[in-house]
Amino acid sequence: MNAYDYAVSDRAAALNELKDLLRIPSISALGEYKGDVARAAAWVADHLKKIGLTRVEVSATAGHPVVYGEWLGAAGAPTVLIYGHYDVQPPYNDMATKDPAWQTEPFDPVEKDGNLYARGSADDKGQIYAHIKAVAALLQANGTLPVNVKFLIEGEEETGSTALYEYIPAHAAMLKADVCVISDSHMLATDRPSIVNALRGLMYLEVQMQVAKSDLHSGSYGGLVLNAAQLMAEMLAKLHAPDGSVAVPGFYDAVVPLTPAEREAVAQVLWTDEELLHEAGTLLEQGEREYSRRERVGLRPTLEINGMVSGFTGEGSKTVLPSKAMAKISCRLVAAQEPDDIFDKVSGYIKSLVPESVTLRFLRHGNGLPVKVDIDSPQMQAAVEAVTRGFGAAPVFMPEGGSIPIVATIRSVLNNIPVLLVGFGLPDDNLHAPDEKFSIDQFYRGIDTSIALLEALGRK
Repeated sequence: MNAYDYAVSDRAAALNELKDLLRIPSISALGEYKGDVARAAAWVADHLKKIGLTRVEVSATAGHPVVYGEWLGAAGAPTVLIYGHYDVQPPYNDMATKDPAWQTEPFDPVEKDGNLYARGSADDKGQIYAHIKAVAALLQANGTLPVNVKFLIEGEEETGSTALYEYIPAHAAMLKADVCVISDSHMLATDRPSIVNALRGLMYLEVQMQVAKSDLHSGSYGGLVLNAAQLMAEMLAKLHAPDGSVAVPGFYDAVVPLTPAEREAVAQVLWTDEELLHEAGTLLEQGEREYSRRERVGLRPTLEINGMVSGFTGEGSKTVLPSKAMAKISCRLVAAQEPDDIFDKVSGYIKSLVPESVTLRFLRHGNGLPVKVDIDSPQMQAAVEAVTRGFGAAPVFMPEGGSIPIVATIRSVLNNIPVLLVGFGLPDDNLHAPDEKFSIDQFYRGIDTSIALLEALGRK
């Protein structure tokens, strides 16, 4: 029995194991789930041991644990570092009221219409577990692997990978590899596979605003004193120009204009504008209209308001003038844009938009550099070969609008090793949203693709 046949025979067990992992609410952003995050790390480590890795460690950090595992029995073969994360986003914007609602319970996996519904199913537990099961299948079928394998699986990707920025440099010798494989993205469709060749960077900030010592009676002071909610709304509205571009001075200074070749490559991604809006579930759009929708979500920088709170938001009415307001803002970055520089420019512009007497406080919640991938490397050709085998069609290359902040650190610390961004998700998986799902067929195809990738990398 070869590894592919073994993987088929093991599918039911693999799916049930994934469900067990999905039942653990490993929400890294919320302190009350710290124990569950640690429990998920222990679960992952236990399964790395069970499949036959010869060294597995769970390292405590100032935040959440890092799981490392290795099998180094392929003398003279390349070493593959497989990165992923076991932490997940909060399932609700308001955990107390469970809003917005899910059709299923987020941590009680449900199979429906060929999909597995649960928080973390596609992002990223299902995708990283596909690689774990691929290694298991190869070891079970052959007793060995075609390459040396190292796993680096963290618990803070959804909160900025803070611990890894110290862990990777401190463990650079242990993590040394010839190529890094990451499956934390999606492809166009099962019959239209794709490989990501660029990731946008990220700068995330929170702005806290205070205009008075306390909330005030709107009848006594309305029309007289500044209202924090109104000031915040007016300020946020000025962050974009009427044409949809970002109005922050200097925001585009480091942005390199798109080349004709880049625009032509994006045009080859056969995902129509109509499909993009259909997946989003809305016909209301914004952004720089001189760029195509695909270019806007993959190759252009953005500034987005992710959340805002001020004043009374409970049931019924309370006539107050809010004294405080808060907003969370993220920027997706491209080319040579630096998170620190963009933070300085955005925060400086916000300061210029409010009276000097207003108290402002800025908090950073994450950052990451943009990444471009070499599509002509031998390792990338191995990825193309593997995806073609797993999905029955040659993949196209496409830029990814999201960010995986730690990729730039992996490349820089580990001697600029090639990074293969081979995602098994689909565009409608509802990442970070209610009713997140992962196609069960994609999970199984992901296992086959990972087997093929390890075999192909062993031949390079």
